[in-house]
Amino acid sequence: MRSIGEMARDSGLSVSALRFYDSAGVLVPAWVDPQSGYRWYGPEQLEEARVLARLRRAGMPLADIRLVLAGWSGADTGLVRKLLEAHLRRLELGLSGARSEFSTIRALLECRENPMTSLRTTPATVRLAVAASELAAALDSVRFAVGSDPELPMLGGVLFDIEGEALDVVATDRYRMAVARAGTTGYDGPRVQVVVPSPLADAMRALLSDDASVRLTVDGDRVALETGDRQAAGRSLDHDFPDYRRLVRLPAGRRVPVDVPAFREALETGPVRASEVREQDGVSCELSVLKVAADGAVAVCEDGDDGQDRVAVNRAYLLDALAAGARDRLVLELGAPTAPLAIRRTDTEDTFSMLMPVRLEN
Repeated sequence: MRSIGEMARDSGLSVSALRFYDSAGVLVPAWVDPQSGYRWYGPEQLEEARVLARLRRAGMPLADIRLVLAGWSGADTGLVRKLLEAHLRRLELGLSGARSEFSTIRALLECRENPMTSLRTTPATVRLAVAASELAAALDSVRFAVGSDPELPMLGGVLFDIEGEALDVVATDRYRMAVARAGTTGYDGPRVQVVVPSPLADAMRALLSDDASVRLTVDGDRVALETGDRQAAGRSLDHDFPDYRRLVRLPAGRRVPVDVPAFREALETGPVRASEVREQDGVSCELSVLKVAADGAVAVCEDGDDGQDRVAVNRAYLLDALAAGARDRLVLELGAPTAPLAIRRTDTEDTFSMLMPVRLEN
């Protein structure tokens, strides 16, 4: 007999998923301890659990999964084969439809890109001054969110967005985004954006060791930061960065102040859920499930606490965001379970980060 924890480890299903499938009558434990309610599974149920995990990854509806498992150990597997074939046909039709829609979207995208290429204008040279301490703090606030996917090279750098007397520094890897602002002087021209490769951004950060004013220059595709007799310079990435201003328009959520040291300890020592496959990029990760408790504080949920208002996030990403916030008091903004979680400072609205939630396994 396997305990529910052993069954989760050996089958690839999370403990919460096994509980769900027990309550749904799909995979019922062989024995439940009448005193403790603890679930135990028979040896033959391991194969069924592994089949169930594969069917879930293939996106088969729950009703069909129930029928597949019901006929799995029977002598007549004809129904099982028909259910598998029917689901495969649905997936193929869905993929065909998706390809058609993507082709249309690509055509629309090409129509948008071609006119933009000819109309895009950038001043020949942009020069401005920025306080070293402000730029250092901005880079420290966003560096953790820089992407590393070679298929998305435009996310492998830090966006410098210059407009008016503000320099917004932005980074995202699709699943997290960080924005920070530094004040500037000496430039009042049109908005300019340049994507600084992460190695160059790190070299710039290494120069920012005091409170002196530093000089930032954008000359075509060349970006340079000068402080005293030292300089970090290189070419920008020849890619357009996503329109982050659209991405940060979140529906109103509940803002809850958190004591960062105490909250960090709760995350590091509290329960986590091993996501079978994180839907973000297919990499296994540990999830922390958050809720706003009755006393108004953010709490880390125990395993099995799966209310509708729970928000699950990659724990490592959340710890990174708390560290990047560099404050003992931050504000967490929690909306719907499908809405990004925002981590904000208490002294400004211009520096914050966001994490995409992870759908809890059923």
